[in-house]
Amino acid sequence: MPEGDTIFRAARTLQRALAGRTVTRFESVLPALTRVDADTPLRGRTIERVEARGKHLLIWFSGALVLRTHMRMHGSWHIYRPHERWRRPHHSMRIVLEAHDIHAIAFDVPVAEFATPATLERTRQIRDLGPDPLAEGFNADEAAARIRARGDSEIGDALLDQTAIAGIGNVYKSEVLFASRVNPFTTVRDLPPADVDRLVAMAVKFMRANVAEGAPAAIETYRGLRRTTGRYDPAARLWVYGRAGKPCRRCGSPISRRRQGPHARSTYWCPRCQSANETGTDAASGLGPQKNQAPPERTR
Repeated sequence: MPEGDTIFRAARTLQRALAGRTVTRFESVLPALTRVDADTPLRGRTIERVEARGKHLLIWFSGALVLRTHMRMHGSWHIYRPHERWRRPHHSMRIVLEAHDIHAIAFDVPVAEFATPATLERTRQIRDLGPDPLAEGFNADEAAARIRARGDSEIGDALLDQTAIAGIGNVYKSEVLFASRVNPFTTVRDLPPADVDRLVAMAVKFMRANVAEGAPAAIETYRGLRRTTGRYDPAARLWVYGRAGKPCRRCGSPISRRRQGPHARSTYWCPRCQSANETGTDAASGLGPQKNQAPPERTR
């Protein structure tokens, strides 16, 4: 599933491609969108800006209209020049947004709706969002307080709660917990406040590193781009996610995987590094040399 960094990068690319341009054509296979376009046409409106809020992508048009999309598992936005061949089949198209020399296509987007600026802020999915680690005004104290308020939840579930902290998905959940040496199945009430603070700080560190300027500007769902280890080798880019049964990059123990929470989301962790009695040490720093360690990622 695209996580907050994916959506942030998509919004940034769309912003650079579309902001200030005039819509020349709009098409959608979604009846709710076509009805709005029929009543108040998109054609002739200016695309004012594109932004991300957690996992939501917002396109703002002149005339007080906003398009909100959510990618869920398989959605993506692509940018094409006119007459350029799409990289996804036509039957996957959900929205076509054209300007004079740029076409933005949404594929397999399951959630899309128009709103006014006022109704958007009242939309539950936007109104109830927790602080976004990628937002300029991110409030780490508020995010930590919202997580601590979910005392009955396991911390792995609490990090996925978009009303506590926005944008974290399954990958970052597992990676942040490993790097902070916190067991995913510990209830929030049993975590020292300092551990929660560290988890928030680690989420900010990992997510912002993956949207830094100079990072690849692809706007599709990540395919081997996201890194938390800082290593150059694509095979060594993550600490635990997707590595069930493989040796922990820190201690060599086999990585475990278990379904967690009401939605049975996969959680990956190292039972040794993240045992319940581990002290909170940043596993992503201060590590000694490791066997077959890839060279550090180069800066450009």
